[in-house]
Amino acid sequence: MEEPTEPLPEERQVRTLDARTLRGIAHPLRMQLLYALRQRGPATASMLAERLGESSGATSYHLRQLATHGFVEDAPERGKGRERWWQAVDQGVIFNANLLKDGDPAVRGAADTYLHEVATTHTRELSTWLGTRADWSEDWYRASDMSNWTLRLTAAQSRELIEKMHDLLESYRPLAHAEDDPDAEQVRIHTHAFPVAQDRTETQP
Repeated sequence: MEEPTEPLPEERQVRTLDARTLRGIAHPLRMQLLYALRQRGPATASMLAERLGESSGATSYHLRQLATHGFVEDAPERGKGRERWWQAVDQGVIFNANLLKDGDPAVRGAADTYLHEVATTHTRELSTWLGTRADWSEDWYRASDMSNWTLRLTAAQSRELIEKMHDLLESYRPLAHAEDDPDAEQVRIHTHAFPVAQDRTETQP
């Protein structure tokens, strides 16, 4: 398994997307590159190209675009000669839902692209887990989860629930920064909460 990356300082954990930075990241390959750097640490364009099945020319171009918008930066301590290493500047972003209502159609389109790629990444990660679960121990298989719930809530109650879930997850973050534990692995946790349309015309018993 890959070694977990070193935690970044608190001020570099997350950033909030605005219209400019959204346009810089809302591209499937750029999002995959950034995700790879966040999850697996610094790498070169060639290493990322091999990992993602892309050409090194494509990964190099999109890494430079990510750098222009402040998402990645050089990792000079890793470089050897002319070899250029890249590292993520932060470990996540906060998406502002107002970007979906921006007056600029290009911004709205970028927001839509970004969110759909996030959903695609979640699906890909889950599919990878299902396809490789036999490689993991019984303990880890039992420690995984794939559940869904349906609740009847107001919008305010849904926001409250989301905030409580996020607070609970954040309470576990210090454990990830503790001294290395040979039994610990990186664990991906997805949360989705959204309303579902109901057929209100059906006859009640």
